[in-house]
Amino acid sequence: MNVLILGSGGREHAFAWKIAQSKQLENLYIAPGNAGTAQCGTNVNISATDFDAIKNLVWEKGIDMVLVGPEDPLVKGIHDYFLDDEVLKDIPVIGPKKDGAQLEGSKDFSKQFMIKHGVPTARYQSFTGKTVNDGKKFLETLQPPFVLKASGLAAGKGVLIIDDLKEAQTELENMLLNSKFGEASETVVIEEFLKGIELSVFVLTDGKSYKILPAAKDYKRIGEGDTGLNTGGMGAVSPVPFADEAFIKKVEEKIVKPTIAGLRKENIDYRGFIFIGLMNDNGEPSVIEYNCRMGDPETEVVIPRISSDLLDLLQGVATQTLDTKKFEVTPETATTVVMVSGGYPEDYEKGKLVSGLEDHNGSHVFHSGTKFDGDKVLTSGGRVFAVTSFGNSISEAVGKSFKCAEKISYDKKYYRKDIGKDLINWKG
Repeated sequence: MNVLILGSGGREHAFAWKIAQSKQLENLYIAPGNAGTAQCGTNVNISATDFDAIKNLVWEKGIDMVLVGPEDPLVKGIHDYFLDDEVLKDIPVIGPKKDGAQLEGSKDFSKQFMIKHGVPTARYQSFTGKTVNDGKKFLETLQPPFVLKASGLAAGKGVLIIDDLKEAQTELENMLLNSKFGEASETVVIEEFLKGIELSVFVLTDGKSYKILPAAKDYKRIGEGDTGLNTGGMGAVSPVPFADEAFIKKVEEKIVKPTIAGLRKENIDYRGFIFIGLMNDNGEPSVIEYNCRMGDPETEVVIPRISSDLLDLLQGVATQTLDTKKFEVTPETATTVVMVSGGYPEDYEKGKLVSGLEDHNGSHVFHSGTKFDGDKVLTSGGRVFAVTSFGNSISEAVGKSFKCAEKISYDKKYYRKDIGKDLINWKG
């Protein structure tokens, strides 16, 4: 098979690394890719949202399957674009059509979907610029902290959690009237704050059957002890000690099954990944949000734990035979430590020379924000690497990742040194 992966981050490098191991693979292309994906296949300098250029590439290279990494092309309708084109319509796209991608592209839609189909979630209301005063009054009915979410895509930055009522009301105005997050905050979802501890559960579905992938916990804030600004994620751990078999069974019964059934009831032919952000409150799961793709950096611990052939699983999605496919997961613990550019998630410099990538001692170094300059690797993003290691425990796995991260060098490198620390002695 000839496979095209769209995207350029650590998630896409993890996909490329895994798919490259498949005996069914003939050629692998990644658009646009990074310096890491180039080790697994051929990078093509095309944006993941340049649909016409992607069409030409698919035709030229005889692509048999397209795996979409990021949410943007899905929300913009790349799957629909393929189905509407005579040349492309029979080439499977792994990722939902536009209607299914609304689960991430519109938080208002996803909250309505959850309520309609009995999926446990926080109480909420949605507001626009015309109803901003109603939104302020709704805030007065809630207990702090107050959760404000831009309904549209805001690159992971559209969620505010605020302790003070007046500040929350001011920020609601900033979002709705002053376009704090641009078009993404034309509608704002205000919801009740969910207590508990957060985790991510991932589902691969062909629209009929599904496989529940390993759960993971990520670390969103830049500073140790979960302090400072929110980022795209500073590390992840899988499996999660507080998500045992009994809890995941509850997630399946209360969330996964109603979600898949709800999509079918609404005639949404969803083929791809569903990333479910959950809160575990004393053993009871509630949905924080849906995403229509895999998470990053969670992919970098989830995908390496899958011992089955990923490409075979994706073929099952394409042909709606996923229930017949072999699916196995290693019991070992995987941890990933994200290395970032100095200044991230605010202003940071690019183009820093990277060294120390030669010997990983069994760890996997997934590239997130890198590029080639001749034969040199340079930084090209805020998150630069995700260093993934296996172990019989969190402390063993994360210790290997830290050792590997120490060896990799570039100007102003930074990574959190407490990834997994809160889970090492987890007692519940």
